[in-house]
Amino acid sequence: MKSAAKGARKPPAKAGLYRQLPSVDEVLRGAELAALIGREGQATVTDAVHAILSRLRSDISTNQVDASSLDVALSGLAGAVAHQVRGSQRPSLRILINATGVILHTNLGRAPLPSAALDQVQEIGRAYSNLEFDLTSGERGERDMHVDRLFRQLLRRDAGAGASRSLSLAKSTELARAAHPAPAAVSTIVVNNNAAAVLLALNTLAEGGEAIVSRGELVEIGGSFRIPEIMAKSHATLREVGSTNRTRLADYERAINGNTRLLLRVHRSNFKITGFTEQPRLDELVRLARRRNLPLMEDLGSGALFDLSAVGVKGEPGVLDSLRAGVDIVTYSGDKLLGGPQAGMLSGGSDLIARMRANSLFRALRVDKLTYAALEATLLAYRKHDYDAIPAVRMMRLSKAEISQRAEAVAKELQASLLSVELMDGESVIGGGAAPSATLPTRLLAVASEGVTAHALAARLRAADPPVIARVADGRLLFDLRTVFPEQDKALTKALFQVATE
Repeated sequence: MKSAAKGARKPPAKAGLYRQLPSVDEVLRGAELAALIGREGQATVTDAVHAILSRLRSDISTNQVDASSLDVALSGLAGAVAHQVRGSQRPSLRILINATGVILHTNLGRAPLPSAALDQVQEIGRAYSNLEFDLTSGERGERDMHVDRLFRQLLRRDAGAGASRSLSLAKSTELARAAHPAPAAVSTIVVNNNAAAVLLALNTLAEGGEAIVSRGELVEIGGSFRIPEIMAKSHATLREVGSTNRTRLADYERAINGNTRLLLRVHRSNFKITGFTEQPRLDELVRLARRRNLPLMEDLGSGALFDLSAVGVKGEPGVLDSLRAGVDIVTYSGDKLLGGPQAGMLSGGSDLIARMRANSLFRALRVDKLTYAALEATLLAYRKHDYDAIPAVRMMRLSKAEISQRAEAVAKELQASLLSVELMDGESVIGGGAAPSATLPTRLLAVASEGVTAHALAARLRAADPPVIARVADGRLLFDLRTVFPEQDKALTKALFQVATE
């Protein structure tokens, strides 16, 4: 035993392994990398070589490689460098499969764009355009004129058939219109998101003065941004009235003083208060604002341009509902219920919109030509009543039976895998801070694997190509095909087969 041990070959010391590593220049001079350098450039390939050699040094220091495995690694160095280059050149922002059933998933990019919007973005982005040029006069034009004409058509206060209307608001809306008829024309300007829209409106209408808002409406929106903080940045003073659960019209009336500039109503789009509650009706606030000669602004947050009751969502106001009720300025998002690109809209009376357009802050918050291109194409779909052309709206309109049929087909494909698959009833949600209590009936795929936790399966699916994002509940991985595009069903099935065999 001692003799065998004495005669055995000792593993090289770490120093010896380090000495076997080539220099960066030596690797770059190798004939195997000449073509790669020609395609990708010297700097990119150099960075990749640095990364590979650094990993090998780290592996040596942690005893993860020995002489034989290092020889293998060095013999395949050129291939490893090429793989590293491909990975470094791959965009960080990637498409994925959203199987969560959350239609407007903020972390997953909210609303997917309509095909027509993508086509228009490509068309406008690849050449010059008349973004701020009037083709008739040959003079400089306004960029928001490209969508304002469509918003005027969609948001006519006297619009008839096809207009958005929440049935629960119909009575109060008619009362307000009868008492304070408003002009049919509505103007709209666009900024980069709804928080920017709120900031611009408050700064324009209430800078140096007070804006009155209910304590029950001081919401926090995504990314920990809060309405009071946005108000502070606008240089408007927040005047809170009422309590968290109960605010009466008299609370607003008592708070109005010589420094009041605005009445603000904030839609509680990402939570709901139930029980012992009270809130003034919109028509009551409209009458109070008219009587005291103050503008009434409503931050809808999501802002639908179609009737949500058609998909079973009750009590969620649309943009036209608020304008018809007599609200002076409505702010809302482009990439939520509207189903378009990220943007923030301000719609209301032309005189107030003109003041906001003249505010120097508007230039800092305005959107680019690609956003206008995508938004215009999305609005055209609404104008044609082609709601299925808007992916987010189409997903809301999917029936449980349609989803079930696809889920059964995927489950059948997975019978040959090592996964346990079960179909079960479930609920989809709209998400994105819209209609927080609303759910849509759906059919779920519940997937499990013996010896592998649901969280481990979820992690494997996130590493797939494309990545798959699902829900974990009760120890199972749940897939809702409402938010999976039909053309992605095969990719989803393939990813599940792969993780089952890992």
